[in-house]
Order: sequence, then structure tokens, then C-alpha cells
Amino acid sequence: MAAILAPIAVAVALIPWRTSLDTADNALVLVVVIVAIASTGRRVAALLSALVAALSFDFFLTRPYYSFRITRQQDLITELLLLVVGMAVGELAARGRIHRRQAAESQETVALLHSVTELVATGQEPQHVIRAARTELGQLLELRDTSFTRRDPGRAMARITPRGELTVAGRTWATEDLGLPTSRVDLPVRAQGWLLGHFLLTPTRGRPVTREHLLAAVAIADLVGAVLLADDSGSGPEDRTDEPASSDGEGAGARRG
Repeated sequence: MAAILAPIAVAVALIPWRTSLDTADNALVLVVVIVAIASTGRRVAALLSALVAALSFDFFLTRPYYSFRITRQQDLITELLLLVVGMAVGELAARGRIHRRQAAESQETVALLHSVTELVATGQEPQHVIRAARTELGQLLELRDTSFTRRDPGRAMARITPRGELTVAGRTWATEDLGLPTSRVDLPVRAQGWLLGHFLLTPTRGRPVTREHLLAAVAIADLVGAVLLADDSGSGPEDRTDEPASSDGEGAGARRG
């Protein structure tokens, strides 16, 4: 509404001075309005504001007044420049908003990784690290539920690979567009080529997930794997029943018991 009403209101407010001000000056005032709308970072609002500002400039501030006809070439050029500048400013503002959101998401991802890394670095018990990892995975991927098991969960339909890709029945799934599939997703926990467990993820329907978030989830799972491997090594080789993981993360099984 502001994108539509603000340019019209400003153009109407300039009517008393339209004969004393140059048309270029009136156009510059409308550019300020477009910039103010574009500062919200919404591309559609900025483009709509530029279009309405150009039409308002034509209708209220150029001869013949209260008509969309333009009789002077200079006024036509000014109107076209007003529209082009408004569209360019809107596009730049929208891109800036996207970059700010991506930067905020990157900071959040780093914070989540750091919280799990700190637990590993301070030598916390595996169950504490796993509990924290479940919480961080739920926040990172916006999950409805997360569980962890050392047993083989069977052949999952959907799995997150070590490369940060999601495969469904052997095919890559476009998570940035489709989000995670609503069925259970397997995130293997690996360390030094061994498959030590599985995070079983229950996604939220329709929430897009970036490749960077999937890679961060893999990193969290790998941190848990390092803790479990160290704990298993401390219990003695005779207690180890892990099986090696294949290159795509589809190892035969996990530690039993």
C-alpha cells in the first residue's frame, strides 16, 4: 500500500509548486520516495513504487496536467529515467536484503557449530554431545523431531551424504526449492571410515534447506562421530563392532548394543 500511495501523495503535494519547479526537480523528489520504499528490501514493492511514481509524475506534474499524454520530449526522457532509476534502486535494495539474510544465517550456523565443538573440545560425555547435536540439528534444519541410534535403521529412502547432498531413492533432491522430504531422513554419523550411528530427522514440511545448512549438519554429525570413536577406542578393541562406511555414507551397520 505504501508503494502505491506514497508516490501519489508526494506528487499531489508538489502540485502547488509544479509551475515554479523544474520537472527534473519534481522527479528527484519522487526518486527519494522510491528509495525510501526500496530500503525495505522488497523487490516487488520497489518496482511497484517506481511504476506508480512514473505515472504520478506524468499525470500530476507534466503538461497537459491530469492526463497521461506527454507533449515534451524532455518530460518523456525524465519519466523514463525515473522509472529506470527506481527499478535499479529496487533491485539493488532487494539484493542487499538477500545478502544481509545470508550473512545472518551464516553467523547462526557458525554459532551452532561452535556450541557442539565446544562440548567436544572440553571432553564432555558422548550423551551430552549427542543431546546438544540433536538440539542444534533441529534448529539448523527446522526439524519437527530428531533422534539418534547406534543401530542400523535399515535402508532409508532419504539420506544426507558426506558431500552435503540429500538423496532420495538414489537421486539428488533439490532441498533449496523443495525442502527436506516429509519422510524420515537419515544423517549418518561417521569417523575415520567407520559408521558409528545415525541421526534420524523428521523434517518440517515445505521449509527450504540450503546446501550450506546440509554441510553444517554433516559437520555436526562428524563431531559426534569423533566423540563416539574416542569413547569406543577407550573401551578396548574387543568391544568394537562397527563396520566401515562406504564413500556415500551408506555403511552396512552401526555399533550394536
